[in-house]
Amino acid sequence: MSEKICSVSAKCGGCRWVNKPYEEQLQEKQKRFARLMAPYCKPEPMIGMEHPAHYRNKVHAVFGEDRRHRVISGIYEAASHRIVPVDNCYIENEKADAIIVSIRKLLPSFKIRPYNEDTGYGLLRHVLVRTAHATGQIMVVLVLASPILPSKNNFVKALRKEHPEITTIVVNVNGRGTSMVLGEREQIIYGKGYIEDVLCGKTFRISPKSFYQVNPVQTEKLYEKALEYAQLSGRETVLDAYCGTGTIGIIAAEQAGSVIGVESNADAVRDARVNAKRNGVENIRFYQNDAGKFLTDLAAQGNVDVLLMDPPRAGSDEAFLSSVVRLGPSRVVYVSCNPETLIRDIKYLKKHGYQVRRAVGVDMFPFTEATEAVCLLEKCAKK
Repeated sequence: MSEKICSVSAKCGGCRWVNKPYEEQLQEKQKRFARLMAPYCKPEPMIGMEHPAHYRNKVHAVFGEDRRHRVISGIYEAASHRIVPVDNCYIENEKADAIIVSIRKLLPSFKIRPYNEDTGYGLLRHVLVRTAHATGQIMVVLVLASPILPSKNNFVKALRKEHPEITTIVVNVNGRGTSMVLGEREQIIYGKGYIEDVLCGKTFRISPKSFYQVNPVQTEKLYEKALEYAQLSGRETVLDAYCGTGTIGIIAAEQAGSVIGVESNADAVRDARVNAKRNGVENIRFYQNDAGKFLTDLAAQGNVDVLLMDPPRAGSDEAFLSSVVRLGPSRVVYVSCNPETLIRDIKYLKKHGYQVRRAVGVDMFPFTEATEAVCLLEKCAKK
């Protein structure tokens, strides 16, 4: 490759492989995943993207000033709080990037200063833009240090004149000295305060804090593979652990007898219930609880045929995995965003009577070293 795709990738650290040909990336990821899975099974070929650029539907920019007090926006340099100015990113949605640039240009005319972490002065901390791949709806979240946005109606009008495709704008207030982007307080200043997207034929609500996979094209492939591994016939009781806003459970419900979703985050459970109702799915129930504790209680009461689990990067803890063993589903479909912790958890389940049958890597994050994976484990028949 003669020209570099990205001039700031070394500072940003977000996509270290941005200047590596895509086929090479897939080959390297397949090699790494196959090496990890070698003691258990030979994985299927890595599922890549046909068009891997600009896949991120969630784009976050931090705002600040340069030495001459000009407004800049971009991302933090790796392992620091220095802002690397970015106007367009090879993996981010192009409309989202353009909206962020427009906001930056509007700030001086509205006398809005970026927030300064050192002095505590200024207003605008971050901008978050979320785009819906299937519907085209766009949400803009303005993260402010205090709740008052000067001339907010005129600001909305000016921004929508530049980008009429924006369907909702939300002010989020984060007045704390924290590395968290979003604060607790929100005010809708335009539209409904959420957007909707379609995934595997189902409609999902995305609010500012909702978890929703950042690569919708690959998410469909990931979930289709997970349901293929689940081998549902329409009679099974399915447990969706770490269910988030209910995406995979709601999609699975069409092929299952009933689905139970469990999630510790109250906001996510509320969104999951709304999503189930929005899609007319009546054979699914959501519970707010710690997944491990919920499984332990469930093991004493009932029977689960298939467990769908999609834990955070740290994987599952032993309390959860021991609950899985007690519950004893005949099939476990493990969706993992960190193959290293997947292997650790597979070792535990293998020791307790489960056998790996199939596995596949899915390239959810092109131009980075990250790989998502789906693995099918089946309970061995007792001798």
